[in-house]
Amino acid sequence: MSIFRSGLLVLTSPLSALSLRLVPILASAARLVQDTLYIHLQPGLSLTGSTQPRSTYVPATSEVYTLISKLYTHAGIHRHLDVRVLLTNILNQGAAPPTLGSVQNLSQPPEVVLTDFETGDRGQSNPVKQRLERYATSCYSCRPNLISVLLYPEYELEVTDGELSPQHEINMTEELLQSYSDVVVGGTFDRLHNGHKILLSVSCMLAENRLLVGVSDKDLLENKLLKELILPFEQRVAQLSEFLVDIKPSLRYEIVPLFDYFGPSITDSNLKCIVVSEETLKGGLAVNKRRLENNLPELALHEILLALDFQHARNEEEKISSSSLRYRLLGTLLRSPQKDPSLPHYPYIIGLTGGSGSGKSSVAQHLVHLGAFHLDMDSLGHNIYVPGGPVYEQVVETFGADILKEDGTINRQVLGAKVFADQEQLKRLNNIMWPVMARIAKEKIGEAAAKGKKVCVLDAALLLEAGWSDMVHEVWTTIIPEDEAIRRIKARDGLSEEAARLRLQSQMSNSQFVKQSHVVLCTMWEPEVTRELVEKAWALLQKRLKDK
Repeated sequence: MSIFRSGLLVLTSPLSALSLRLVPILASAARLVQDTLYIHLQPGLSLTGSTQPRSTYVPATSEVYTLISKLYTHAGIHRHLDVRVLLTNILNQGAAPPTLGSVQNLSQPPEVVLTDFETGDRGQSNPVKQRLERYATSCYSCRPNLISVLLYPEYELEVTDGELSPQHEINMTEELLQSYSDVVVGGTFDRLHNGHKILLSVSCMLAENRLLVGVSDKDLLENKLLKELILPFEQRVAQLSEFLVDIKPSLRYEIVPLFDYFGPSITDSNLKCIVVSEETLKGGLAVNKRRLENNLPELALHEILLALDFQHARNEEEKISSSSLRYRLLGTLLRSPQKDPSLPHYPYIIGLTGGSGSGKSSVAQHLVHLGAFHLDMDSLGHNIYVPGGPVYEQVVETFGADILKEDGTINRQVLGAKVFADQEQLKRLNNIMWPVMARIAKEKIGEAAAKGKKVCVLDAALLLEAGWSDMVHEVWTTIIPEDEAIRRIKARDGLSEEAARLRLQSQMSNSQFVKQSHVVLCTMWEPEVTRELVEKAWALLQKRLKDK
């Protein structure tokens, strides 16, 4: 069976039956679809008979909401799938039914349409498949030459206490969800995940006219785990907008940046409802308190349950979260390596860098243990200005004999005091040191190749500042939260907190490091976690080298 990038799953079973069959249905669909899976709920739809199947509206009830939540939660098992439950035909309490029959454009037009429809007589599958294709193209924009697949009986599941027929009309007697003209919801919405999709879907089901979405930015991101890996605001908004327009294009969407916890929720008089999670309920209550202070009516609070992540690992949250997704990025390739023809094919060179206290040395040790050749540029730099070294005379001539000790060696503390207090002097020293260090490093890389080393780690705190990233195939960076870095520097070097903070401020920030890196590692957890992350990064590197 072929694998398709995008697909449309038309679910025709009654909701109560679907609730029992979600896991096998999603597993079957996940084997066929690689990227985007749209889901269209149409309980009671018949794909047999003489008349063309027609889309009808499904009332927005708590049962529908519960099923949508389950769909997204169970879809988390299939991490390659971007699942989107379409709400076009889910009608809330206050909305007038729009004209049926128009074709909705989707951002990823489906290449295959799937269904749980049970034909009963499997010999009639071809006519059913043709009707399924016609139904899909009458509702949504699909790829030309759309292919159809009947998932039944692949996902067969016995249902005790009376089996429900997928074509049985569902009894929609449950009370409708209360809907509102204008609804507001907020969040970081980093790397849009299934927890976000549940929150946004219920917001869309409740909104009749407008959904206002606040997206956290700037100071609100400061305390987020691995904040350096949060996508830029514009990228988060683009992903959010595409998802919302896909699932319910009839709504008016306003997406605004949030620089504090309230944003327009406390000033917009047209808002009627705020959607919160268990974690943000207190924030919703605070919004209403501020609205009363501003002489505005309170908002209805609609609380949703957090979606559990059935596959969360150590150091990941039990709920589906952006923090866990960012944690999973550690050790992975974030962008393609550079293809510089001047770089040697052998060994493969990793440039390892990071700020003071970031744990770069421990990462280097793990890489050496795994078989990498270690080239310590900091030690190399100290060795080249010893008496008789390649830059000794030039450094003394440039900075004066007063930098020498009685034995003729250069006093690093005196030299450091001269250059670190004057950026021009520091630049002069670097212009002397860096070219020579780069030349010697290339010689040592050649020695590593002669020894048969497949991977060389060029370990340098100033890798990026010195321009040595041109000498490596990939840049790997170690990061650590600033407060933890300060604690480590104080303990290691005996510095005051102010001195430790000044040292960090004189270096590149974590965000600057990350922007120029291919692989990011973090050492903020237990040493065994660092070892596991390095082993993960090493294993992925070996796979890349093998694929090359």
